[in-house]
Amino acid sequence: MKFAVVRFPGSNCDRDLYNAAVKVGAKAEYVDYRETSLDDFDGVLIPGGFSFGDYLRTGAMAGVAPITKSIKKAADEDKPVLGICNGFQILTEIGLLPGALIHNTGHTFISRNESLKIVNNNTGFTKNHAENEDVVYPIAHGEGCYYCTDETYEELKDNNQIILTYNENPNGSIGDIAGIINKRGNVLGMMPHPERALEAVLGSDDGLRLFENIKSWEENHDTVR
Repeated sequence: MKFAVVRFPGSNCDRDLYNAAVKVGAKAEYVDYRETSLDDFDGVLIPGGFSFGDYLRTGAMAGVAPITKSIKKAADEDKPVLGICNGFQILTEIGLLPGALIHNTGHTFISRNESLKIVNNNTGFTKNHAENEDVVYPIAHGEGCYYCTDETYEELKDNNQIILTYNENPNGSIGDIAGIINKRGNVLGMMPHPERALEAVLGSDDGLRLFENIKSWEENHDTVR
Protein backbone atom coordinates (compact mmCIF):
# COMPACT_ATOMS: atom_id res chain seq x y z
CA MET A 1 0.00 0.00 0.00
CA LYS A 2 1.17 3.48 -0.88
CA PHE A 3 -0.36 6.42 0.97
CA ALA A 4 -0.58 10.10 0.18
CA VAL A 5 -0.04 12.33 3.22
CA VAL A 6 -1.76 15.55 2.16
CA ARG A 7 -0.06 18.72 3.35
CA PHE A 8 -1.92 22.00 3.78
CA PRO A 9 -0.45 25.28 5.02
CA GLY A 10 -0.64 24.87 8.79
CA SER A 11 -0.60 21.05 8.88
CA ASN A 12 1.53 19.94 11.81
CA CYS A 13 0.90 16.20 12.12
CA ASP A 14 1.97 15.26 8.60
CA ARG A 15 5.30 13.82 9.70
CA ASP A 16 3.59 11.78 12.42
CA LEU A 17 1.24 10.26 9.83
CA TYR A 18 4.09 9.59 7.43
CA ASN A 19 6.05 7.82 10.18
CA ALA A 20 3.00 5.78 11.21
CA ALA A 21 2.52 4.47 7.66
CA VAL A 22 6.19 3.61 7.29
CA LYS A 23 6.34 1.99 10.73
CA VAL A 24 3.75 -0.64 9.72
CA GLY A 25 5.53 -1.38 6.44
CA ALA A 26 3.54 0.77 4.02
CA LYS A 27 4.89 3.38 1.63
CA ALA A 28 4.06 7.05 2.00
CA GLU A 29 4.69 10.32 0.22
CA TYR A 30 3.87 13.90 1.08
CA VAL A 31 1.46 15.53 -1.37
CA ASP A 32 1.02 19.29 -1.61
CA TYR A 33 -2.49 20.74 -1.39
CA ARG A 34 -2.01 22.35 -4.82
CA GLU A 35 -1.72 18.98 -6.58
CA THR A 36 -4.69 17.72 -8.56
CA SER A 37 -4.19 13.95 -8.75
CA LEU A 38 -3.93 11.10 -6.25
CA ASP A 39 -4.23 8.35 -8.85
CA ASP A 40 -0.82 6.89 -7.98
CA PHE A 41 -1.81 6.21 -4.38
CA ASP A 42 -3.75 3.40 -2.70
CA GLY A 43 -5.01 5.54 0.16
CA VAL A 44 -5.13 9.07 1.56
CA LEU A 45 -4.10 10.36 4.99
CA ILE A 46 -5.16 13.88 6.03
CA PRO A 47 -3.23 15.13 9.06
CA GLY A 48 -4.13 17.33 11.96
CA GLY A 49 -3.02 20.90 12.49
CA PHE A 50 -4.48 24.27 11.58
CA SER A 51 -4.96 24.21 7.81
CA PHE A 52 -4.83 27.76 6.44
CA GLY A 53 -4.75 28.99 10.04
CA ASP A 54 -8.34 27.81 10.60
CA TYR A 55 -9.52 31.02 8.93
CA LEU A 56 -13.27 31.31 8.36
CA ARG A 57 -13.75 28.05 10.30
CA THR A 58 -11.76 24.88 10.79
CA GLY A 59 -11.20 23.04 7.51
CA ALA A 60 -13.17 25.52 5.41
CA MET A 61 -10.35 26.82 3.22
CA ALA A 62 -8.75 23.39 2.91
CA GLY A 63 -12.12 22.18 1.68
CA VAL A 64 -11.78 24.22 -1.51
CA ALA A 65 -8.09 23.51 -2.14
CA PRO A 66 -7.13 21.98 -5.54
CA ILE A 67 -6.45 18.56 -3.97
CA THR A 68 -10.03 18.26 -2.69
CA LYS A 69 -11.53 16.82 -5.86
CA SER A 70 -8.88 14.10 -5.89
CA ILE A 71 -9.62 13.19 -2.26
CA LYS A 72 -13.27 12.77 -3.18
CA LYS A 73 -12.30 10.71 -6.22
CA ALA A 74 -10.16 8.41 -4.08
CA ALA A 75 -13.10 7.91 -1.71
CA ASP A 76 -15.42 7.15 -4.63
CA GLU A 77 -12.92 4.53 -5.82
CA ASP A 78 -13.23 2.78 -2.44
CA LYS A 79 -9.70 3.68 -1.35
CA PRO A 80 -9.20 4.23 2.40
CA VAL A 81 -9.31 7.88 3.44
CA LEU A 82 -8.34 8.77 7.01
CA GLY A 83 -8.71 12.28 8.41
CA ILE A 84 -7.43 12.97 11.92
CA CYS A 85 -8.36 16.05 13.98
CA ASN A 86 -8.17 18.90 11.42
CA GLY A 87 -8.38 16.14 8.81
CA PHE A 88 -11.74 15.09 10.30
CA GLN A 89 -12.91 18.69 10.11
CA ILE A 90 -11.89 18.80 6.44
CA LEU A 91 -13.79 15.58 5.67
CA THR A 92 -16.99 17.07 7.05
CA GLU A 93 -16.40 20.30 5.12
CA ILE A 94 -16.09 18.48 1.80
CA GLY A 95 -19.12 16.30 2.44
CA LEU A 96 -17.42 12.92 2.77
CA LEU A 97 -18.71 12.65 6.33
CA PRO A 98 -21.86 14.11 7.90
CA GLY A 99 -21.98 16.60 10.73
CA ALA A 100 -19.53 19.25 11.84
CA LEU A 101 -16.88 19.92 14.48
CA ILE A 102 -17.53 22.95 16.70
CA HIS A 103 -15.92 24.55 19.75
CA ASN A 104 -15.44 22.33 22.78
CA THR A 105 -18.22 22.99 25.27
CA GLY A 106 -15.61 24.14 27.80
CA HIS A 107 -14.20 26.63 25.23
CA THR A 108 -10.65 25.55 26.00
CA PHE A 109 -8.01 23.71 24.01
CA ILE A 110 -7.56 20.20 25.40
CA SER A 111 -4.28 18.25 25.05
CA ARG A 112 -3.94 14.95 26.90
CA ASN A 113 -4.22 11.19 26.59
CA GLU A 114 -7.82 10.04 26.43
CA SER A 115 -9.49 6.69 27.06
CA LEU A 116 -11.69 5.61 24.16
CA LYS A 117 -13.79 2.65 23.14
CA ILE A 118 -13.81 0.78 19.82
CA VAL A 119 -17.58 0.36 19.47
CA ASN A 120 -17.51 -1.09 15.95
CA ASN A 121 -14.71 -3.52 15.16
CA ASN A 122 -16.36 -4.70 11.95
CA THR A 123 -14.62 -2.19 9.69
CA GLY A 124 -11.49 -2.19 7.60
CA PHE A 125 -9.99 0.27 10.09
CA THR A 126 -10.75 -1.65 13.28
CA LYS A 127 -10.85 -5.32 12.30
CA ASN A 128 -8.05 -6.44 14.61
CA HIS A 129 -9.61 -4.84 17.69
CA ALA A 130 -12.05 -6.53 20.04
CA GLU A 131 -15.58 -5.20 20.21
CA ASN A 132 -15.85 -2.52 22.92
CA GLU A 133 -12.09 -2.64 23.45
CA ASP A 134 -10.64 0.33 25.32
CA VAL A 135 -7.71 2.17 23.74
CA VAL A 136 -5.71 5.25 24.68
CA TYR A 137 -5.00 7.94 22.08
CA PRO A 138 -3.91 11.53 22.66
CA ILE A 139 -6.29 14.37 21.86
CA ALA A 140 -5.29 17.96 21.02
CA HIS A 141 -8.11 20.21 19.88
CA GLY A 142 -10.16 23.28 20.62
CA GLU A 143 -12.96 22.55 18.15
CA GLY A 144 -13.49 18.84 18.55
CA CYS A 145 -17.12 18.74 19.63
CA TYR A 146 -18.89 16.59 17.06
CA TYR A 147 -22.31 18.00 16.19
CA CYS A 148 -25.08 16.73 13.94
CA THR A 149 -28.86 16.78 13.79
CA ASP A 150 -30.86 14.23 15.76
CA GLU A 151 -31.87 12.64 12.48
CA THR A 152 -28.25 12.25 11.37
CA TYR A 153 -27.27 10.87 14.77
CA GLU A 154 -29.95 8.18 14.56
CA GLU A 155 -28.77 7.34 11.05
CA LEU A 156 -25.18 7.03 12.23
CA LYS A 157 -26.30 4.61 14.94
CA ASP A 158 -28.56 2.61 12.63
CA ASN A 159 -25.75 2.18 10.07
CA ASN A 160 -23.06 1.39 12.67
CA GLN A 161 -21.06 4.38 11.43
CA ILE A 162 -19.91 5.33 14.93
CA ILE A 163 -16.73 3.37 15.50
CA LEU A 164 -14.97 5.26 18.30
CA THR A 165 -16.37 6.95 21.42
CA TYR A 166 -14.95 8.74 24.44
CA ASN A 167 -15.21 6.94 27.76
CA GLU A 168 -15.33 10.33 29.49
CA ASN A 169 -16.49 12.93 26.99
CA PRO A 170 -13.95 15.82 27.02
CA ASN A 171 -15.56 18.17 24.51
CA GLY A 172 -19.35 17.73 24.50
CA SER A 173 -19.61 15.62 21.34
CA ILE A 174 -23.08 14.22 20.73
CA GLY A 175 -23.22 10.57 21.78
CA ASP A 176 -19.60 10.76 23.02
CA ILE A 177 -18.54 10.44 19.36
CA ALA A 178 -14.81 10.48 18.70
CA GLY A 179 -14.76 8.89 15.23
CA ILE A 180 -17.18 7.97 12.44
CA ILE A 181 -17.05 6.31 9.03
CA ASN A 182 -19.08 6.85 5.87
CA LYS A 183 -21.76 4.38 4.82
CA ARG A 184 -19.37 2.55 2.48
CA GLY A 185 -16.89 2.13 5.32
CA ASN A 186 -13.80 3.50 3.57
CA VAL A 187 -13.69 7.06 4.96
CA LEU A 188 -12.84 7.54 8.63
CA GLY A 189 -12.76 10.83 10.51
CA MET A 190 -11.59 10.99 14.11
CA MET A 191 -10.49 13.68 16.54
CA PRO A 192 -8.01 11.61 18.63
CA HIS A 193 -4.49 11.04 17.30
CA PRO A 194 -3.59 7.34 16.83
CA GLU A 195 -0.44 8.44 14.98
CA ARG A 196 0.83 9.78 18.31
CA ALA A 197 0.18 6.46 20.04
CA LEU A 198 2.69 4.16 18.36
CA GLU A 199 5.14 3.46 21.20
CA ALA A 200 4.46 2.55 24.82
CA VAL A 201 7.34 4.77 25.95
CA LEU A 202 5.32 7.75 24.71
CA GLY A 203 2.27 6.75 26.74
CA SER A 204 0.46 4.30 24.43
CA ASP A 205 1.05 2.06 21.43
CA ASP A 206 -2.67 1.45 20.86
CA GLY A 207 -2.67 3.40 17.60
CA LEU A 208 -0.35 0.94 15.89
CA ARG A 209 -3.09 -1.57 15.07
CA LEU A 210 -5.22 0.99 13.27
CA PHE A 211 -2.39 1.65 10.84
CA GLU A 212 -1.70 -2.07 10.50
CA ASN A 213 -5.33 -2.45 9.47
CA ILE A 214 -5.07 0.29 6.86
CA LYS A 215 -1.85 -1.21 5.52
CA SER A 216 -3.79 -4.48 4.96
CA TRP A 217 -6.79 -2.59 3.60
CA GLU A 218 -7.70 -4.78 0.64
CA GLU A 219 -7.88 -7.88 2.80
CA ASN A 220 -9.60 -6.26 5.79
CA HIS A 221 -12.12 -4.12 3.91
CA ASP A 222 -13.20 -6.95 1.64
CA THR A 223 -13.66 -9.22 4.67
CA VAL A 224 -16.02 -6.91 6.55
CA ARG A 225 -18.23 -5.84 3.62
